[in-house]
Amino acid sequence: MTDLIRPEGPVADDVILSRRTLGAAGLGGLFFAGYAPAALAAQASPITTPETGLVIEETTYPAPDGFSVPAYVARPEGDGPFPVVIVVSEIFGVHAYIRDICRRLAKDGYAAIAPAFFNRVEDPAPLSDMQRIQQIVAAAGYEQVMGDIAATLDWASGQLWANADKVGITGWCWGGKVVWQACARFAALDAGVAWYGRLAPAPDATPEQIASGQPWPVDLAADLKCPVLGLYGEADRGIPLPSVEAMRTALQRAGQTTSGIEVYPGAPHGFHADYRDSYRPADAADGWTKLSMMFGGI
Repeated sequence: MTDLIRPEGPVADDVILSRRTLGAAGLGGLFFAGYAPAALAAQASPITTPETGLVIEETTYPAPDGFSVPAYVARPEGDGPFPVVIVVSEIFGVHAYIRDICRRLAKDGYAAIAPAFFNRVEDPAPLSDMQRIQQIVAAAGYEQVMGDIAATLDWASGQLWANADKVGITGWCWGGKVVWQACARFAALDAGVAWYGRLAPAPDATPEQIASGQPWPVDLAADLKCPVLGLYGEADRGIPLPSVEAMRTALQRAGQTTSGIEVYPGAPHGFHADYRDSYRPADAADGWTKLSMMFGGI
């Protein structure tokens, strides 16, 4: 059984690897074709959203450091322009789960763009070695990630099918933290939905770990430039409830009345991830409804 408990990714003892991959590396495509084997549950039956009625694209665009960022794009057929949602992955990159989320958003009328933040070093999606995945993720520092988001915003603004005046961002685990950071950085973002992204350093974090994770969302509350909804699990062993309460307090003190956090009773980390044992269908569906309400206003 796969049991991921850490929002920035597990260490070796946290996970028993499945041999089942539900896919293999694609030939000629930009992305690994299957679900991340480091997290896939043997009994998983992930949601599969068909491409009918959608336009699917794999593309690249230049980041500020000159790297060509790969991205998966799903949007409705037609001229648009469609509101844009940037999709930020977990530590496993743009694997099948993230691409399906893009298609779900496209079915709801959005142009969804999922940048591959980790591929400067290596695509983590096909890997089972968690130590190597952690190394890849650690190499994606704050300024690089923000630069990639800036590049995504710039690229989207040049697409005739994209409404660059209506842009949201959502992300899971590692990507949930990025949502808070991005919404504090970019005035072009109109709304954010952060799924169980770490909010503050762990109580036992070393000075080095605290520094490497900066800026922490709990310190960015006053800088948020748009409403953000955080979706968290009560039983998330990687994100203790005191850190959630600290974030709520920070939002209140900053007067961020349009931002808030929903905590699902008994839900573990990764409750939206339909390819993991942590999946909780009712909580995932409710969270998606709340996401739709957030983005419906942009």
